[in-house]
Amino acid sequence: MADSNDVNGDNREAVLSGTKVERASLLDSGEDFEMLKDMEDDVDEDLPPLEDAGGGQKKNRIAEDAAKSDANADQTPTQTEEWLDVLGNGQLKKKVLEPGAGPDSRPQRGQNVTIHLKTSLTDGTVVDEQTDLSFTLGDGDVIQAVDLTVQLMETNEKALVEAGAKYAYGALGRSSPAIPPNADLTLEVQLLSAADAPDQELMPPSERINLANKKRERGNVHYQHSDYAFAVNSYGIALQITEASSRVDISQQEEEELLDMKVKCLNNMAAAQLKLDHYDAALRSCVSVLAHQPDNVKALFRKGKVLALQGETAEAIRTLKSALKLEPSNKTIHAELSKLVKKHSEQKGAEQAMYKKMLGNPTNASVQKHRAKSSWGLSWKWLFGATAVAIGGVALSVVIAARN
Repeated sequence: MADSNDVNGDNREAVLSGTKVERASLLDSGEDFEMLKDMEDDVDEDLPPLEDAGGGQKKNRIAEDAAKSDANADQTPTQTEEWLDVLGNGQLKKKVLEPGAGPDSRPQRGQNVTIHLKTSLTDGTVVDEQTDLSFTLGDGDVIQAVDLTVQLMETNEKALVEAGAKYAYGALGRSSPAIPPNADLTLEVQLLSAADAPDQELMPPSERINLANKKRERGNVHYQHSDYAFAVNSYGIALQITEASSRVDISQQEEEELLDMKVKCLNNMAAAQLKLDHYDAALRSCVSVLAHQPDNVKALFRKGKVLALQGETAEAIRTLKSALKLEPSNKTIHAELSKLVKKHSEQKGAEQAMYKKMLGNPTNASVQKHRAKSSWGLSWKWLFGATAVAIGGVALSVVIAARN
């Protein structure tokens, strides 16, 4: 199942934010996150993922952080002398080094912006510098520290930003350039330009495909960092791009490429939704994939996982059997199917035992009923016999008396 998905372009084109994808093949065809051995140790890298749907240990924290970040971004930041406390928690601060063109020049969410970004560790070590990093503001294309502070900047403004690790590269850090885990960063940012994003309906199909792929790759980076809520957001944006209507000519091949991109995004989204325990949403994503590609093994596998987690064991078994029929040698599907069959058998055994306990032991009940019937029959026989003897005695007494 593993098809290599090469990363195109230079180091900064692999991910729209300039965050280089550290592995040349992050997923199988851009879909199998569990190929990252440091994330799923029990999954072979050439097999579809055995989703740990209940094991997203960071999912609640990530979702809460995302909600808090969005809420705090809409609040008025706290000004302390020269520093602006963007979120009010001391974890993201901004200071103007050179003023810009005025408040009216501030960019809006959804616009495409270009910045000059220099990234340093807190000890002053410069780890990266990008002179013309372009991204869509508010789409999660870059780290939160950049996405949130640029919204507060004016065109041509230069600012210094102090970012806590949770708003930078988090617990995993980054391998190239080298950023240690849980590292706080100092960023020097200059907003060079801001412009409205192009109308997707008028974009050439090749550009739409390329843009959707960049959003999907950014979602992969979020997934790799266990930021599943942000991953779902990026995949959702990519899906919107693939589903946008087109007012330009599009070839059959380009339509197929857009559909293929849509399927990849839906499969990736289902995996992220499983990590967040959003089972209904994950099931809808799988069903959408299968509507386009009924024999998509990954979608069948994930659908089976979702159904099992929802308690639909029999249906889950049927779905996984369909996946196994397509790839009979797939060990991961074999293992999951065997586990479910065993669980289903144990459930049926437990149900039968419960019914027997509720209704009683049929054999014992039959014996007791037979014994009771026999006892009643014997009692009636004795009563009838005794009555007959009594009547006979009375009759005999009457006869003797008459003779006398």
